[in-house]
Amino acid sequence: MMQAQGAVALAPLAPPLWRQLLACSAALQSVLDGRNHSQALSQVATPLRPAAQALLFAVLRHWGATQGIRDLLIKRAPSPPVDALLCTGLGLLLMGKEAMYPAHTLVSQLVEAAKHHPQTRAQSAFINACVRRFLREENALRVQAFQSPTAQWNFPAWWIKRVQNDYPAHWQIILLASQQAAPMTLRVNRQKISRQALQQLWHSQGVLSDAVGADGLVLRQAKAVQAVHGFAQGLCSVQDAAAQLAAPLLLHGLQAGEGVRLQVLDACAAPGGKTAHLLEYADAQVWAVDIDAQRCERIRENMQRLGLQATVVCADVADTPAWWSGQLFDAILLDAPCTASGIVRRHPDIPLLRRDSDLTALVQTQRQLLLALWPLLKPGGRLLYCTCSVFRDEGQGQIDSFLARNTQAALLPSPGHLIPGVASNLAGLLDNAADSHDGFFYALLEKRCADV
Repeated sequence: MMQAQGAVALAPLAPPLWRQLLACSAALQSVLDGRNHSQALSQVATPLRPAAQALLFAVLRHWGATQGIRDLLIKRAPSPPVDALLCTGLGLLLMGKEAMYPAHTLVSQLVEAAKHHPQTRAQSAFINACVRRFLREENALRVQAFQSPTAQWNFPAWWIKRVQNDYPAHWQIILLASQQAAPMTLRVNRQKISRQALQQLWHSQGVLSDAVGADGLVLRQAKAVQAVHGFAQGLCSVQDAAAQLAAPLLLHGLQAGEGVRLQVLDACAAPGGKTAHLLEYADAQVWAVDIDAQRCERIRENMQRLGLQATVVCADVADTPAWWSGQLFDAILLDAPCTASGIVRRHPDIPLLRRDSDLTALVQTQRQLLLALWPLLKPGGRLLYCTCSVFRDEGQGQIDSFLARNTQAALLPSPGHLIPGVASNLAGLLDNAADSHDGFFYALLEKRCADV
């Protein structure tokens, strides 16, 4: 029906909470089946997706406690759909003072959600009884459940033990910081606009931000990226402050010679955030190599949006005969596959999806990549090794081992491990270092001549 002239357009009503809860529980069940949160949420209807993600992230950040409480409330595990819906409710109730909805509203809508799904309808009374018992006995249940470190810290036991061993003085701070929601940080495309100009433009629209690093802006109030003015036009990209260190660390002061462009390899490049920053930062020819064809397409899409050009190659970067032309590189960025233990605040599903055995396999992959790519570097060139991990085996331990085996490699000044919630030497590298950043590791290596 055509809207009458002069009538005020009404904003679409938000989906009822019970629908949001059903969408969240379906996504949670998918994560429990081994899918990451992006894959899980892609199956949720588009209008429900933002709300489902907010609820899902809240539940995942309280997963250890949720499991502990659930095990005290039930004698045997219910069916997966019932279990996912029950855990959704418990996880949201465990938020306490930070709860997204009043407890009575949440309980009533949780039961409503159960009644609307054929696989949970018969167990709606069971779900109601469980969450109401939790509310009656909350303090006692919390005390009993939190005797387990997994419930207390919301991380698997192996993860907690590893962080304790790696950071005996700071492990509690690291675990707590990893459970906090991350700020929305963007990188300004200096090829198209200055940071000050974009910040002023946003300010005129009522969007406030703070500068971080050389090219970053942190929104004081997060919003959907598609709603950020200039994103679609390639004026900015979403990238954490720690990740924004890669391009300047690798390329600052590096010269290829008069009239010659720097030859740069971005290994394991998808989805292309660092590839783009390399191109925005310096006049360089960048090869972006990644093994995943779909993720290579993401690199191309990002280059198109930003108005940049890179040579995108879909290949196993460690299998150098399959893709390398034989031309040595001035600089190599190796953003190695890792546990992603440093970006849990942005991806709270990671602790559920990782296993202790994954670390052993990833450390071996990282070692193989370093050995495969080092011969591709010119003498005097630089290789920047980085991981978005807080585990020392994937950072300093990996580099110590490489340096012990390679006399041509020299470690240049580097940040090392950047740990969420823990003071680092970022301030020594940047005039306006981030107050909050993801967990990262950086080691900048220079290739010395054989006779040095």
